Amino acid sequence: QVQVVESGGGLVQAGGSLRLSCAASGIMFSILDMEWYRQAPGKQRERVAIINRAGRTIYADSVKGRFAISRDNAKATVYLQMNSLRPEDTGVYYCNVHLNDRNYWGQGTQVTVSS
Repeated sequence: QVQVVESGGGLVQAGGSLRLSCAASGIMFSILDMEWYRQAPGKQRERVAIINRAGRTIYADSVKGRFAISRDNAKATVYLQMNSLRPEDTGVYYCNVHLNDRNYWGQGTQVTVSS
């Protein structure tokens, strides 16, 4: 059974940093494309960052230069380092495991950035 678990969310002041983790089990991690999404209250879910199985990354314009996605295949974990956080970064952050046409979502972790 595939399991995806996010952690690392919390409350942080504007300008601060936070690192999210996403651990996947029950699936061959090294061949996966991994994605981070976020959803603010009343808004559409936004894709924040992608790291594919080769380690190549793509970022949303809103987080370029501030966020960094990385992966550790040995630990079957993907990370999202978030720096220079802003109140508009507030939302529930979700990890998505993507393989072909299949997607496996985590439960989400809340990130709240105070002004």
